[in-house]
Amino acid sequence: MRNEYQANLAEVADTLVQMADLVHTGMWQASRALLDVDAELARHVVAADAHVDAQYQDLQECTYLLLARQAPVAGDLRLLTSALHIARDIERMGDLAAHVAKTALRRTPQPAVVPELHEIISTMADHAHRIAGKLVTVIQDADLQLADQLEHDDNTIDTCKRQLFAILLEPGWAYPIAPAIDAAQLARWYERYADHAVNAGARVRYLATGITLRSSRWVQVRAVQPRARVPATIE
Repeated sequence: MRNEYQANLAEVADTLVQMADLVHTGMWQASRALLDVDAELARHVVAADAHVDAQYQDLQECTYLLLARQAPVAGDLRLLTSALHIARDIERMGDLAAHVAKTALRRTPQPAVVPELHEIISTMADHAHRIAGKLVTVIQDADLQLADQLEHDDNTIDTCKRQLFAILLEPGWAYPIAPAIDAAQLARWYERYADHAVNAGARVRYLATGITLRSSRWVQVRAVQPRARVPATIE
């Protein structure tokens, strides 16, 4: 029974790595479909997101069963609770990659990105790909030094987003409203993709150290001391 339990814990950890690798590939393919106007690749990304969703559901079910049947404590409990949060962030990253692919499909056979924005969207795509690749390593190897880099990389995408909006708001914008809306949404999706990667990296740090990120500072998580009096009802 104990061997089966440990195997289940290992399976949860392995699933997180697999999911992270899938969304890493998915956003890269979505970006290529967007910038190269590749409808077939875009459809592949949208279809592949269902696999990420299925893995997320399987991980949830496995985790809840282990929590209910094994009543884990200490490091095992931290692994399972952290895995739920990390998997949720990764699942959202997959959804965001699918959003990028759907934008490409919505405008095909025309490009969704106008020439003036091609370079900056490409830059955001490159940074998103780099962040997601680091996240795979962070989860697989518990590489905390690499985890610390994720927030800096996220700031780069935030800067790109501000630059893109500055272009959209210029008086000389020569395109219709639709490409501007597409660009604004794409910038938001790349930004959120990176944000979720940062969140997942912070959870890995908590899993490894018991330290979490709050208000841009690492603070020690302490057990809450019991109150002298316990209220009769819970608000």
